[in-house]
Amino acid sequence: MGNVDLFPPTLAHMSPPEVLLWINGHATHSTTRETFEVRNPQSTEVVTIAASASSEDCKDAVNAASNAFVAWQKVTPTEKRAIFLKAADLIESEKFFLKAIQTVQEETYAASMWANADARMAARSLRDAAGLAVQVLGQTYPSSAVPGAEVLVQRKPHGVILAIAPWNAPIVLTVRAVAIPLICGNTVVLKSSENSPRSQAIVVEALHEAGLPAGVLNYISISRQDSPKLTAELIGNPIIRHINFTGSDRVGKIIATEAAKYLKPCVLELGGKAPAVVLDDANISNAARAITYGAMLHSGQICMSTERVIVQRNAAPALQSALVELCRKLKAGDHIADPSVQLSCLFSEGSAANVVAMVKEAKDAGAEVLLGDLERVGAVVQPHVLSGVKPGMRAWDRESFGPVIVITVVDTIDDAVEMANASDYSLIASVFTEDRYKGVDVAGRLRAGFTSVNGPTIHSEPALGNAGLGGATGYGRFDIEHFTVKRGVVVHPPNRTYPLVG
Repeated sequence: MGNVDLFPPTLAHMSPPEVLLWINGHATHSTTRETFEVRNPQSTEVVTIAASASSEDCKDAVNAASNAFVAWQKVTPTEKRAIFLKAADLIESEKFFLKAIQTVQEETYAASMWANADARMAARSLRDAAGLAVQVLGQTYPSSAVPGAEVLVQRKPHGVILAIAPWNAPIVLTVRAVAIPLICGNTVVLKSSENSPRSQAIVVEALHEAGLPAGVLNYISISRQDSPKLTAELIGNPIIRHINFTGSDRVGKIIATEAAKYLKPCVLELGGKAPAVVLDDANISNAARAITYGAMLHSGQICMSTERVIVQRNAAPALQSALVELCRKLKAGDHIADPSVQLSCLFSEGSAANVVAMVKEAKDAGAEVLLGDLERVGAVVQPHVLSGVKPGMRAWDRESFGPVIVITVVDTIDDAVEMANASDYSLIASVFTEDRYKGVDVAGRLRAGFTSVNGPTIHSEPALGNAGLGGATGYGRFDIEHFTVKRGVVVHPPNRTYPLVG
């Protein structure tokens, strides 16, 4: 298909660069020529000018996906796999990899380690999806009602899927939003985050350069003010058969409500408040390092971030001391200007203000601040560690998406399980104990889609993936089961006889 570039060459040496829509195999401006700005959260400078899709653009994208579906659902698994493997190689090539890191840092100001990991995880996810191409399998069995009849169960794609991906890991989460739906034979309309349209367009560029046919994956970006109306229009479009969304539970509820109007299925990942349960016999050094990593990576702006620590009383003093010591060594700020800074600013000043407000509310409600200044400088918030945080405090109940660890001390394992499950979120958890059997037992009692024993909450396995169990976390998995439908075919025997007519 040749090289594809959603960033116009005429703007390659201008600042800020522009990112276009991608509809039916063509990079295009919005029909209204409207655009919106993306600002770097650290410097507040404009770093991207994004085309803002109109209602007509959205309909064109859906129609293009619908037309492409006819042929794409028949493409062989081998052909699909080859496209995805080539796209993975492209993401890791110098051309794409360096551009991905630079763009992610410009739009979200992620630290170099996180931007690098985002691109590498995206390439891995493309390869994982490629491996699933030959696993979209049906089954056959004899009819239970008609002697000699055979039942064929076929897995078929839904059709056109609306995928909405977030900003906090824009490369890999864009891959997750589109890869398995495409491998299953669906076509996709991808809506980017208003905070990272240029970063997410890189995935679209790589897949099309790898040979993805026109119309199979269509890309739209929409301004923040137009997004609610046009997203509702997209969900209501009768051609859209399925929706997947990763983002906040606030927006997730709106999307689920819209989808429910038309009884359309969704896969929703809406955040987390991951608990780390530390038992009396835990290796405190290992637990503290895993918790600090899980809580502070990307300044806590990950759905799997460790946000709540539930520790048994005998282990509490040593653990709290170790967490404070480790977090005290970490500094948030302008990591590009100052290489000694390990943590980035948050994605907006509003997010930083919310994090600080949550910490102050907890302190006023009786929590003890073990580390932290309860301040922000623009979008920068330094690491905070609090003890005595309980259900009913916003710092316990709501996802902070910031560099904050909250601790509560319990007496028994049953108390620890009860506190860990005292949450609307159910995505990820971890348990720390030297007794492996005890760890597996406790993990099985936690209401979480995935639990690590003696490991960080920031971990997932490709074969299982992340999945919430409902509530504020969302529901469903990014897997073959959720992006295909089972269709039954019954082959009746010849010369079958019938009541009444013989």
